[in-house]
Amino acid sequence: MFEEKRVLITGGTGSWGYELVKQLIAKEPAKIIIFSRNEFSQVIMKRRFNSPILQFVIGDVRDYHALENVTKNIDYIFHLAALKHVPICENQPDEAIKTNIEGVENLIKAAVNNRVAKVIDVSTDKAVLPLNVYGMTKSLGERLIIHANTLSETGFVCIRAGNVLGTNGSVVPYFIKQAQRNEAITLTDPAMTRFFLTLQEAISLLFKASEGSVGGETFVMKMPGFKIFNIAKVIKDEIGNEQTEIKVIGKRPGEKVHEVLISKYEAENSFIYDQEYFVILSQLTMPDLSHYYNQKGLKPIKQEEYTSNDHVLGYQETKEILRQGGFI
Repeated sequence: MFEEKRVLITGGTGSWGYELVKQLIAKEPAKIIIFSRNEFSQVIMKRRFNSPILQFVIGDVRDYHALENVTKNIDYIFHLAALKHVPICENQPDEAIKTNIEGVENLIKAAVNNRVAKVIDVSTDKAVLPLNVYGMTKSLGERLIIHANTLSETGFVCIRAGNVLGTNGSVVPYFIKQAQRNEAITLTDPAMTRFFLTLQEAISLLFKASEGSVGGETFVMKMPGFKIFNIAKVIKDEIGNEQTEIKVIGKRPGEKVHEVLISKYEAENSFIYDQEYFVILSQLTMPDLSHYYNQKGLKPIKQEEYTSNDHVLGYQETKEILRQGGFI
């Protein structure tokens, strides 16, 4: 799919971008363009990979003309750019709207105008039944991406994932730093659960969904649920000392106790794609999408919704996964 093709990655200098580029280079594309607004992050990434097929372009998804220029002659786009930090989005909702909604509108228009083959939008569990500004903007972003399939021949698909262990902003490195500094490990609610998977798994599944999609569907990664308290307890036991404590500080504005990847409203249009994915089909009229999946004969999911509290790993399982990831 990607051999000798030109690929654009928006917001590509973060944790997802590094692993995506690492795996994408092995697929031998003709060019990978990293489009982001932090020049220092681009310099670091360029030095790390030192690859002739990598090109770095400074720009912002809020700037339509910049996107119009950078999407010329592009075959595939991975859209990673977003404002993601929940409290920041709560405190500056106008900024979240500009990037997570208006930025998506700009990307769609540019991709359609430049006849891009496919756009893969990386979304989040927080877009489902959203309680916070981040989730609300990502939810609208998903709707815009799926609707874009009615505008042209360009395929638009969403990938909905939970948290990735160890990425920028993840609780795991945050807890580790607290333990190393002999500070209390702070969590907001001891009952809280979240979806997690490794970065390598996330990108491998991202490729699988992007290669198997038609356009108009939302792929949902199957992930175990983790109790945040268990993650904190493992890090306390393995990295902290006898004085290390776990301190409950209360939920932040817009924070859920459990996350949802498929809501009860989406379940009736959700199917088992394979052992690693569910797929949610759009309720919009898309003949090609309907024909493709009717031929596949997928079985509907047998649950009312899919939440991080459905199957929660225990302390020992959590410890083993953190050990396998090199965190402890």
